[in-house]
Amino acid sequence: MKVIFKFFMIVFFLIQSNFYAQSIESKIDNLVTSKFKSDNPGAVFLVAKEGKVMYRKAFGKANLEMDVDMQPEFVFEIGSMTKQFTAVSIAILEEQNKLSFQDEIVKFIPDYPTQGNKITIHDLLTHTSGIKDFTKLKELRNISKKDLSPKELVDFFKNEPMEFNSGEQFKYNNSGYIILGYIIEIISGNSYADFIQENIFDKLEMTSTYYASHQKVIKNRASGYHDRDGYVNVDYISFTLPYSSGSIMSTVDDMLKWQNGMDKNSLINEKTKQNIFTNYKLDNEDEINYGYGWHLKEINKSLSFEHGGSIFGFKSMGVYLPKEKVYVIGLSNCDCNSPTQITKDIATLFVE
Repeated sequence: MKVIFKFFMIVFFLIQSNFYAQSIESKIDNLVTSKFKSDNPGAVFLVAKEGKVMYRKAFGKANLEMDVDMQPEFVFEIGSMTKQFTAVSIAILEEQNKLSFQDEIVKFIPDYPTQGNKITIHDLLTHTSGIKDFTKLKELRNISKKDLSPKELVDFFKNEPMEFNSGEQFKYNNSGYIILGYIIEIISGNSYADFIQENIFDKLEMTSTYYASHQKVIKNRASGYHDRDGYVNVDYISFTLPYSSGSIMSTVDDMLKWQNGMDKNSLINEKTKQNIFTNYKLDNEDEINYGYGWHLKEINKSLSFEHGGSIFGFKSMGVYLPKEKVYVIGLSNCDCNSPTQITKDIATLFVE
């Protein structure tokens, strides 16, 4: 009787588990298809629990002209999710004793006009430097198609007036992450692209992740679109402008490798990782809900590490729930249709 009872209990739990998986899949399908239609630019969503994929699907079109359906392995520009890679690159250099998070930026860029402020690498990482965000400058349109060196890009905005004294406010800032990329090049002697390739992509076997290029033939690249009273092809912008703040391309599968690598401390040690995921404070002790390259928020009172991205023709969003060990990543190929809320809604399904 005990053997029979155990057998039926195993069968019962298997049925329950299968029912739960089907229920979750159906709920996710409904969330995604409410926003991403089959004949429009699409998206790919992946959900993993404890590092293992439990949902991975593509929706809509990867290319409208050729009527190409989206596939889960397709490559997207991920925009500001690039900042995670820049932050970890800085952390790698910190572990190598080549810099300190508290170093002032003039240690590496002596001619940077700090306008009387003590601006540290920490300030750049946490968006508390007060440096003006170059993407808000009207003159940006004049250089948007030009290929600039990191120094030329920094020179483009460095003389703008400070928006506030460093440490006084949190204000999301692409300029800070441009400077970080430049510092990575100065210290390492390599280009930013080569540094992240050798120290991150290769080590995590992220074989479908790239520093973006218009010229390079990239297998499974999804086309990007705008919606201007109808879909149009993405505007051209030189990838030297988003640079270390937004020029990485990837897939949902490689982004899971990235998340798993962070979980397993494959690139940095636990102490350094804790620095990255600390909720830092302003000088007045107000928390900023940001660490180094990640927003630190809550989903239904459960801690969430997250970041999104937006670049011409593409949107991205990644959410990790450390308590539940759930990672949700959504990538879309029209900047008219963000995966952000859906990604958060999917994560909510796993919060107890």
